[in-house]
Amino acid sequence: MELGLKDKSVLVIASSKGLGKASALEFAKEGAKVMLASRNLDELTLAANEIERETGNKPNVQVCDVTNAEDIKNLVKETAVLHGSVDVLVNNAGGPPAGSFDVFDDDKWQYAFELNLLSFVRAIREVLPYMRKQGGGRIVNIASSSIKEPVDGLILSNTFRTGIVGLSKSLSKELASDQILINTVGPGRIATDRVAELDQLRAEQLNLSYEEGKKQMEQVIPIGRYGTPSEFAKVIVFLGSFTNTYVTGQALVVDGGATKAF
Repeated sequence: MELGLKDKSVLVIASSKGLGKASALEFAKEGAKVMLASRNLDELTLAANEIERETGNKPNVQVCDVTNAEDIKNLVKETAVLHGSVDVLVNNAGGPPAGSFDVFDDDKWQYAFELNLLSFVRAIREVLPYMRKQGGGRIVNIASSSIKEPVDGLILSNTFRTGIVGLSKSLSKELASDQILINTVGPGRIATDRVAELDQLRAEQLNLSYEEGKKQMEQVIPIGRYGTPSEFAKVIVFLGSFTNTYVTGQALVVDGGATKAF
């Protein structure tokens, strides 16, 4: 399938590793001009080199702390300078700390808000002028399977990830006349470092080995295994592509069928 991404300008935030990096790799395979962004220049450089080795298409990189408004402005501006515009935005951010309601004070709530919701708002605000000027664009927000069913012990994530869905659904109506499509994708158990950390924490709480705890989690997934970053990224790339001409305002979970809510 031709996705219409060759030479398109794609900004993938929080992309030095994990789902962001996997998404950037798939966009690079399609011939897009990709910008990677994260807080760590060494990790960005390593990711860009790995993507170039696999695809022959080397991304640009920009250091960005997504909790810093000026960093986001500079990131989008630099992407437009290097690529000519911004056609596709993939919003992404690391997960907030795990824990129950009683352990988080106002500072932790504020940080999670800035990391996992306000950063998305700011990035969208910055790319819209470019997308409107060129007559369209695609925005894909990476959230969590908690957009469909809350995850135990992740109250900060549960709260702000669902906010992303409200933001996306509202914007899908506001931006439709500009030919800008926006969707949210929530990963379930995808084999990333973040999920491994959460599995380790859960295993310790239940006095299980890591392997025992992971096996328990796999047993509640109908497909019977964790997803791969590549499997997840392919969904991101389709929704962020110009073959997608009619899907907007949707919240899709990629979780092997594990969530029970609809």
